[in-house]
Amino acid sequence: MARIRIPTGPIELLAIGVSTGGPNALADLLPPLKADFPVPVVIVQHMPAMFTKLLAERLDTQCQLRVREGTDGEGLEPGVIYIAPGDFHMSVQRRGVTPTLVLTQDPPENSCRPAVDVLFRSVATVFGPHALGVILTGMGQDGLRGCQAMVDHGGRIFVQDEASSVVWGMPGNVARAGLAQKVLPLDVMGAEIVRAIERHRPVGPAAEIRAE
Repeated sequence: MARIRIPTGPIELLAIGVSTGGPNALADLLPPLKADFPVPVVIVQHMPAMFTKLLAERLDTQCQLRVREGTDGEGLEPGVIYIAPGDFHMSVQRRGVTPTLVLTQDPPENSCRPAVDVLFRSVATVFGPHALGVILTGMGQDGLRGCQAMVDHGGRIFVQDEASSVVWGMPGNVARAGLAQKVLPLDVMGAEIVRAIERHRPVGPAAEIRAE
């Protein structure tokens, strides 16, 4: 079992991976987040092309934050939720001060494109200890290696508990690997995310993003 180091630095990005049961889980998790949410949110939901666009549009009508599909080369803004388009991997890169999205059609990972592992590995590299990763309901083990990378770089990981998951594959694999700081019911996950971010308010790059 992995030994979890307790990060103490500010959180500058929230990354979410989800699959089976994801649209309903996101519809429960995201709308309570307040309009002044201080960091960007990047999401991989396993869905085909077009369905991710419809999901983003639907969530945008329900959330206080703006929700849209991510586009290649787009700079990340606090208080905006970016969903990976179906059939594209989405990752983050640091270009100057502002982190940006990168979309590719590299080969699927874990039989998935987009894949959570691709996103989370990039988050680990770019944000290191200043990121929070969340794995919600889903089948399989996509996200496991990405969570390992985030933990190796000092990041935090929360996972949804078995009782509130439609399928406890993705979060269960991360929990069993000892990579999760917290295993939480969906109905308290949002409050715990906000509490973690408020406890460690963003500074540095995230603050500079807000100033632009």
